[in-house]
Formats: sequence, C-alpha cells, structure tokens
Amino acid sequence: MEVNPNFTDKAKRDYLLIRQAIDFNDRNAYSALLSNYRDSIYFMLLKMTNNKDDAEDLTIEAFGKAFKKLDQYTPDFAFSTWLFKIATNNCIDFIRRNKQVVYSLDREFQDEAGSELASKITADTLNPEEELMRNQKIVLMRQLVDQLKPHYRILIEMRYFKEFSYEEIASELNLPLGTVKAKLFRARDLLLNILQTSDQAL
Repeated sequence: MEVNPNFTDKAKRDYLLIRQAIDFNDRNAYSALLSNYRDSIYFMLLKMTNNKDDAEDLTIEAFGKAFKKLDQYTPDFAFSTWLFKIATNNCIDFIRRNKQVVYSLDREFQDEAGSELASKITADTLNPEEELMRNQKIVLMRQLVDQLKPHYRILIEMRYFKEFSYEEIASELNLPLGTVKAKLFRARDLLLNILQTSDQAL
C-alpha cells in the first residue's frame, strides 16, 4: 500500500511503524506509536474532561481501540489524525454515558495538524442497536479482564465496572492512594497488551 506523498516525515515514520506492528506483530512498534502520541492524546482528553484520572483512563482506552483496529487504518490520512479522532469519539461517548458536559458545546477540538475533530455532543440516549453493541462490548471487556491476575482484576473491576473513585478503591482495599494509582496504571498496561494480542474485537 502506497503512503500518501503529501505526508510529513513524522506521518511517514508512523506508517512504517504501523506496518511493522501489523505485519510482524512488533511490540516495539506498538510501544513507539504509544510513546509518540501518549502525552498529546492525554492533554487533549484532559481539556475535554477536566479530570486527570478520566484523561488517564481514556488515553489507555483510545490506544487500545486504535491498536485493535490498526489493520483498518488506511494511509489516506496521517495516523495522528486517525488516532485523535478515535480518542475524541471515545471521550464523547464517555461524556454521554456520564452526562458530564464539561466543555462548551460550540468549542472545537483539533488534532496536531489543526483538523477539526468534534464540535458538539448530540443526544445522550442510545438507540436499541447502540445499546446492544454497548452490552456486547461490556461482555467482551469482562472476558479480557478475566485474563488478568486477581489483584489486578479486582482493581479494574472496581474502577470501571463498579465505577469506584481512586479514593474509594484505596479505602476499600486499605491501600495508599499512590499504590492504587500505580497498580491501576500497571493493570491498564497489562490490559492493553491483552487487547493487542486478542482476536476479539471491542
């Protein structure tokens, strides 16, 4: 597949990493893509949610979704544009679910190239098809979480399925808050690795 001749050097670099990741399941390539955009994705999501914990969670989710769909990426647009779009849509879904309209509905969010990604949130109710898809994703996510070791699995379940805050988890498990955050960060990384190697589609 030919790369877009209008791509910047950075976009060409990303495309080569994507080919390495897809063709050879190269973990170093996945790690490089994550490293290249983790901070910029995080700060964009932080602006959207105005919550550091949510931004951290959504950053990992965005990369998990992108890596699962990496074979669907086509080099018509830069990888960064595609990735930022996934991250933005995922964040909007999160805001809808939690009914947290924390930014102006007429505010525009852009990727690194300045392309508009989202400008408003539409209705926050799901139609029957969307509800079915959401439930299917929950079932699949639970199956993936079950592959984690018990001490990581309980953290993921409390944070995402029971929607405990970091402070509530620390109190429930009698752990320091810093330990909870560190263990959850590690648990998310392990879950991301499972997502990369799983044949299940989220």
